Amino acid sequence: MKLRSIRSRGISSTYVFFLCLAALFGMASSFFIPDAYALGQAGERLITIHDRGQERGLITRADTLREVFEEANIPLDKNDLVEPGIDEKLVSNNYQVNIYRARPVVIVDGNVQQLVMSAHQTPKQIAEHAGIVLQDEDTAALDLSNNIVRDGASIRLVIDRAAPVKLTLYGQTETVYTQATTVEDFLSEKRIKLTAKDTLSVKRADEVKAGMKIEIWRNGKQTVTREEPVPFETQQIQDTDREVGYKEVNTPGVNGKKMVTYEIIMKNGKEVSKKVIQTVVTKQPSKQVETIGTKMTNSFSGSFAQALAKLRSCEGSYTSNTGNGYYGAYQYDLQTWGNYKGYSNASLAPPAVQDEKAWLTYQARGWSPWPSCSVSLGLQDIYR
Repeated sequence: MKLRSIRSRGISSTYVFFLCLAALFGMASSFFIPDAYALGQAGERLITIHDRGQERGLITRADTLREVFEEANIPLDKNDLVEPGIDEKLVSNNYQVNIYRARPVVIVDGNVQQLVMSAHQTPKQIAEHAGIVLQDEDTAALDLSNNIVRDGASIRLVIDRAAPVKLTLYGQTETVYTQATTVEDFLSEKRIKLTAKDTLSVKRADEVKAGMKIEIWRNGKQTVTREEPVPFETQQIQDTDREVGYKEVNTPGVNGKKMVTYEIIMKNGKEVSKKVIQTVVTKQPSKQVETIGTKMTNSFSGSFAQALAKLRSCEGSYTSNTGNGYYGAYQYDLQTWGNYKGYSNASLAPPAVQDEKAWLTYQARGWSPWPSCSVSLGLQDIYR
């Protein structure tokens, strides 16, 4: 398909005369020929391209600007921008097209610098194109580089990051960002007005630093609502063909959410009492389903298994949680249990895992970890 090119500059007066005459003829013919018929007959559209300060007019039958550029041999970089969209279907008979050419921009973000090719014009657009997240309080400005050789570009985008501050306002804690230099300026920036009953955890004249904690409390009784997680439950499927210690998560668990309202009494900026008034679950947790192996790999004899059965009858059951820091059938404390096989305490582990741990403990220390029960039961140290 051939294009007819129209130059906006350097056109002869004779050509302009005929062009105007043709335009007048077209206007006159519109009174006599229906639009649909005229477009259907011609099928052509005028495309005026604005590219780096130059204009170029083209008459084409192409359906998209991409086709127009390919026919006219107009190169585009992957970072160039075109308005209207390059693949947008052309439906009108006249278009004004802008090409924004990508140019190198060095982005200065604190101690980090990166060079990008961008056709965007505003600091926010350039940062977004480069995958840089800006907070509302961050500032970004374009300026000219004073050392093109060093920077690799004549344009710089300089980002001034706002400082993150942990703000607790009457029990609600959030991370906020600020360009303020002092706490006084911060309060003014965030439009926070303190009353005589309010307590500020820092001095107004203190310098604002990244990661700083600022707490504002109102003395006396107050209610606060906080979002808290609802832990998911775990369902374990025992597989006798898998060795003890094997675990595979079939369905990952997902914590739920709940809104908890507390009644809090504050005195001199400190919480002296807190009680739950109401709890509303806003998202139910999803149960985790996992498969665990129960096939024993230890080698202790049947007589030792009988000895363990006697020991359990004295110490406790596999699910024992006495509340005194000892868990499971063999009453392990957390330190001795040592997160064995990934279980935080013995009562959470399956029987086979607890038996195996008891076997290993006996091999290392005999019956000494269970002095009372081993003596009362008359257990003999003959299995190691």
